[in-house]
Amino acid sequence: METAVKTLWNIDTMHSEIQFKVKHLVISTVTGKFNSFNATVEAGDETFTGAKINFTADVDSIDTGVSDRDTHLKSDDFFNAAEYPKLTFESVSFDKIAEGTFKVTGNLTIRDITREIVLDVDHGGVVIDPYGQTKAGFELTGTINRKEFGLTWSAVTEAGSIVVGDEVKLQMNVQVIKS
Repeated sequence: METAVKTLWNIDTMHSEIQFKVKHLVISTVTGKFNSFNATVEAGDETFTGAKINFTADVDSIDTGVSDRDTHLKSDDFFNAAEYPKLTFESVSFDKIAEGTFKVTGNLTIRDITREIVLDVDHGGVVIDPYGQTKAGFELTGTINRKEFGLTWSAVTEAGSIVVGDEVKLQMNVQVIKS
């Protein structure tokens, strides 16, 4: 049986962002991002059906725009960056739903806890940039429960409001470069 040749695509970190959103005090949303990350996509062709994704982010690069909050997120109350310096995602399936729309299922690992998650994927297309590089664009979205990954810190205000919501929305805008 012949094995199909796979093409490796590397993330273009200059044109990609990995963000999350979580409710704060129930009434507003805090947005954060990871500034240091890496990803590869292996695909049989430019339709990306059945692609294999590997992603890592450096927990120490977490950035919510507030230094004290970032320090708290890196502590053992949340990510424990000292003991668990990376979070990872490895896909197990990348299924076409409709033209330009996919579902990716994979294993997300945070704090050495691995859970299967499903992300919605919008494929923006493939283009050749002014430098002759072939690039593809994707927007991935999904939701996880932070407590399922050991991010269990919680507090309640005197008025009874929860400080940090359990639901975390993931939003990734990604460009990959054909190698």
